[in-house]
Parts: sequence; structure tokens; C-alpha cells
Amino acid sequence: MRRKGIVPVLLVVALGATLIYAQSNASKLKGLLTGLEEVPVVSTPGNGTFRAVISKDETQIAYQLSYSDMQSNVTQAHIHLGKANTNGGIQVWLCSNLPSPPTPVPPPVIQTCPQRSGTITGVITGAHLVGPASQGIVTGELGELIKAMRDGNTYVNVHTEVSPGGEIRSQIGTDNSKSKAHH
Repeated sequence: MRRKGIVPVLLVVALGATLIYAQSNASKLKGLLTGLEEVPVVSTPGNGTFRAVISKDETQIAYQLSYSDMQSNVTQAHIHLGKANTNGGIQVWLCSNLPSPPTPVPPPVIQTCPQRSGTITGVITGAHLVGPASQGIVTGELGELIKAMRDGNTYVNVHTEVSPGGEIRSQIGTDNSKSKAHH
């Protein structure tokens, strides 16, 4: 009789471990940036990586963006709300080298982008969201952005002088999302 009880217990333990693994992965986001994911596509040697971790209480996202081999100086980098192969509005400014304040205006302190290659790190909170409200996410709604990120409905891109619309891009996603970010 005891042998029959072992199988259901092992099954429950295995399912529990799978669920914990999936939940921990849902808190880790990533993306591999290339010109082939830009809209329109950009032929460039530029490439990059985006990694982020959502805090357990979902009040902040710690991130790292690295890029290299850009064709010209970087002007700005952001997280946008948008599906693969579509363009969407800026949700979060990651860095800027623009001579005047960007529109929409980012939080008071925004870091400078490394020129053709480099790494930036930071923490995103609800105060960093800039909209656009027309896409349904406004300042303070970090939970909405996190949901969109987990669903693969956001992308990160890096803009340059030669490619002002963006030189490299990647959908942001988790290992268990539908985004292209997990190739």
C-alpha cells in the first residue's frame, strides 16, 4: 500500500518544483538586441543584451543594458510598449545624449548613454514611467508595465545618429513568454 502513496507524493513535489521554477523565471527578463528586430530592419554590426529582474514585491525592476559595435554615436535608449514587428510609445527612458530634455520629459535624473559601446544599469520604479497614456499605461502603473513585459509586449531599443528610429532592438520576455527574446 505504501508504494501507491509514493507516486502521488512524487508527482505533487515535481509539479511544485516546476511551478516555483516558472515563477522565478517570470521575475527575470531578457532580450538580445539586433538590427534585424528593428522596424524597419536595420543592417548593422550593432548588438546588445538586456537583462532585468523584477523585485518580489513588484515595486521595481533592476536592469542592465549592454551594447557594442554601433554604427554611430548612441543618442538614446528606451523601453517601449509594442508587440514584435510594430512600433510603440516610450514607456521608460534608460539613457539619453540628447542636447535638450526629451519629450515626454523623463524623470529628473537620466544617465548618459555610452557612445558606441558600453553598459548601463539602473532601477525602474513607477515614477520612471512616462506613458504614453494613449496606450493605457501612465506614470506610476509599474504593475501594468511588468505584465506587458512578462507577456512579451514590450521591447528595448537603442537609437543612434545614423539610425534615429533605432539601430538595435529586442522584445523583452521571460523564458516562459512568447517573445523572441529567448532565442
